[in-house]
Amino acid sequence: MLELSGISKKYKNKSALDQVSLTLDRGIYGLLGPNGAGKSTLMNLITGNLLPDGGTIKWNGETLSSLGAAYRSLLGYAPQQQGMYDAFSGRRFLSYMATLKGIAAKDMAAETERVLACVNMTEAADRPIGTYSGGMKQRILIAQAVLGNPKLIVLDEPTAGLDPKERVRIRENISALAGDKIILVSTHVVSDIESVAREIILIRAGAILDHAAVDELCRKYQASCLEEVYMKLFGEEEEHAPVDSL
Repeated sequence: MLELSGISKKYKNKSALDQVSLTLDRGIYGLLGPNGAGKSTLMNLITGNLLPDGGTIKWNGETLSSLGAAYRSLLGYAPQQQGMYDAFSGRRFLSYMATLKGIAAKDMAAETERVLACVNMTEAADRPIGTYSGGMKQRILIAQAVLGNPKLIVLDEPTAGLDPKERVRIRENISALAGDKIILVSTHVVSDIESVAREIILIRAGAILDHAAVDELCRKYQASCLEEVYMKLFGEEEEHAPVDSL
């Protein structure tokens, strides 16, 4: 269980997050909001890349600071930026990441094959990353995030800039990874999360606006679908709010 209590974060004099409290159990959660809402800041706090100015984050009742390296071994993270080595093959990149994660050498080959299969990248695994499409790179980033079978997986805009077919593949990959894990997916593309999320977290201006299952949100905001909820809440804030039918 992941618990956030009263989390706040400022950059200079600007508040990025203000008193955010959440409790996440097993399942897929969508983090929805317009650009600048605080999604990436929240992700970076959960992954330990940033420290909060106030509040606490706990995993199964223990603070991240007390868990230290033990928490990082439970965590898989795929950032939005595709910062990879173009000359590496997908397999070599995953082996490199497995080494950084401390996966034993005797287990590395089997674990690399497992995650390649998870994201349907086995056939392209020996090609240079520089030849991959944007969607293939995203799938390799997701693959490295699930190396070592982490209990908490954090995906920051995993489908940003991808074409519709690639987005469907990524969504299917994320759904297949669920089970006994917590998967938190930050996105502003409603259709990428609507059909697979256990709950949706709506964030605006650094504060949690609402947090519920898709059908509950639709009833509350008198909407026929989550996309309509999004438009009602954020349409005026984001001129090009995501509208698609995947």
